[in-house]
Amino acid sequence: MNTWTRELARATAAEWVKLRSVRSTWWCLACMTVFLVLGALAIGGGTVTELVRDGQPGTLSASDPVTSAAVFAQFGLVALAMLTITPEYASGGIRTTLQATPVRGRVLAAKALVLAPVTFAAGVVAGGVATAAVHLVLSAEVFGGRVTAPFAEVVPDLLSMGVFFALVSVTTLGLGFATRSSAGTLTTAFMLLMGVPLLLVMTGTSIGFEASLRMPLFAGLAFMGSSDTPMGGAVPYPASQGLVWLLVWTVAATALGHAVLRRRDA
Repeated sequence: MNTWTRELARATAAEWVKLRSVRSTWWCLACMTVFLVLGALAIGGGTVTELVRDGQPGTLSASDPVTSAAVFAQFGLVALAMLTITPEYASGGIRTTLQATPVRGRVLAAKALVLAPVTFAAGVVAGGVATAAVHLVLSAEVFGGRVTAPFAEVVPDLLSMGVFFALVSVTTLGLGFATRSSAGTLTTAFMLLMGVPLLLVMTGTSIGFEASLRMPLFAGLAFMGSSDTPMGGAVPYPASQGLVWLLVWTVAATALGHAVLRRRDA
């Protein structure tokens, strides 16, 4: 193991201790899970009720409303990602962090290497809990028994949701390094992930609609294969293209955060 790798491993271990040792981490994860379960039940319940009421044929995969609810539950992890960096700027603790790890890009990399696996795992686990809840509640005869949980569909949905949450979290981390404040990060992240895409759709123009499709909201829905979107149907491009757009936004936000971190004093 060379010096650079050894120092990155040391910085990553330190960031892992920071993340797991504060209560806010667990509160954010718990809130995200609760919101995901409730959101999935609400979306799934509406879909199943409509199928039964209109006498339409077909069934609903229990994981489908979960992926749709993910774009709302993601803000629990946005808060978590924000809290991995902005409190250090508020308290001045970032100076200690940079003294311990003078290569600034290594600090950002270490935080991302801790945050991404944690949020990926959180997405898969929370998604599994929400899928089980949807199947348990909405497969009851009172809802027409229309909800199923096919393994071949559920597992890819949960894995893609984990990747989506991980990329959104790293994107937020980059914004946190760029704005250096909780309010600025939360506002910027909300507008990027939800506000601007919906506003572009509301313009009613083809340019606004096409631009919104390339933003994280619809790119994430496309990647997760959700058929229930704010547009009333599936995003009109494949999951692979959705992943590409998510990666573009993640790289852009991380590059911006790295540039600010390198050029400005702590």
